[in-house]
Amino acid sequence: MGSFSLVHWLVFGVIAILVLGGGRFSNMMGDVAKGIKQFKKGMAEDDEPVREPSRIDVKKTDPVIEVEAEKLREER
Repeated sequence: MGSFSLVHWLVFGVIAILVLGGGRFSNMMGDVAKGIKQFKKGMAEDDEPVREPSRIDVKKTDPVIEVEAEKLREER
């Protein structure tokens, strides 16, 4: 008696569509689908692996490291 059967849920769905109207219900489902697509797209963009910079990349982009390396060479 406490749970609803499949027939109860179908009747509830038909009444909800009649109250909300078919257009409003389909628009709401379309908005939900767009939200899911945007979520999946956002999750897919975050999957790119982060690459550690190589010695060549660091040397080309950061002159401070090159200066520090020269100081270490001079100390030896």
